[in-house]
Amino acid sequence: MHIEPGIVAGAKIVLSYATAATAGLYSLRLAFEAMRDRGLTSLVARAALATVATFVFFQVLPTAPVGVSEVHLILGSTLFLLFGTAPAAIGLALGLLIQGLLFAPADLPQYGMNVTTLLVPLFAVAALARRIVAPGTAYVDLTYAQALALSTAFQGGVVAWVAFWAFYGQGVEATAGVLTFGAAYMLVIALEPLVDLAVLAGAKSLRGLRGSGLVTPRLYA
Repeated sequence: MHIEPGIVAGAKIVLSYATAATAGLYSLRLAFEAMRDRGLTSLVARAALATVATFVFFQVLPTAPVGVSEVHLILGSTLFLLFGTAPAAIGLALGLLIQGLLFAPADLPQYGMNVTTLLVPLFAVAALARRIVAPGTAYVDLTYAQALALSTAFQGGVVAWVAFWAFYGQGVEATAGVLTFGAAYMLVIALEPLVDLAVLAGAKSLRGLRGSGLVTPRLYA
């Protein structure tokens, strides 16, 4: 979902700084809440794991430029289910930044757009989970339908934000690129719920992680 350089340029790029700052401030609020609930050590550990995972998703897993952006298997809903909202947000932001600094400096001017495109859908997933997952249900016991809803919310949000940035920067001329990108992302939407369920099945067999501080408490409780 890296926005291609030049899609949004000039004074228009200032909007991305504002949206990224807003998403960052909300992430800090969530981080303080997570630190209050589980302590600083747990927050740092989960954020570090999410950061490493995000870096792997962007730099190691296959990616392809399609239309106005790139298609990645981001697994944002997986990060949310394993680590919680705040660590996942920190991990997505830092992993994306590290990948840009080390391997894709041309993407750094678009960092505000890219981080907004990741974090706002993540927050939407957290809100949706509160609605569709009963309070007494551990994440390791999610159904396929629930995993599909969460991953679709994340990936759909990514596509929506990419489309917004493309139309904001290029107007109707971006239509073909947006449609091509959105169509390619259907494969990711189909695949991610299966990955989520596989990861959750693996976590279910590792009950020793319960209470370790390395995963979100909701994973098992």
